[in-house]
Amino acid sequence: MQLMMYIGNDMIEAVTVSEESISQPGYLGKFKRMLKDKYADLIRESKTPPEFLVVDITPSSPSTSARN
Repeated sequence: MQLMMYIGNDMIEAVTVSEESISQPGYLGKFKRMLKDKYADLIRESKTPPEFLVVDITPSSPSTSARN
């Protein structure tokens, strides 16, 4: 899984996170803080606040219903 940081329509960075640890309080927050600190200048220049998205990037198996 990845935590992605966007400013507007631009993806700034994606960080790999552990799926098992996501439910732990503060786990995602530490990554968000790290990204906000790393890109503080870019965030200040932008008029829009950063947005975060968690995405499962593991490939899924092809659906058997897609076959004719």
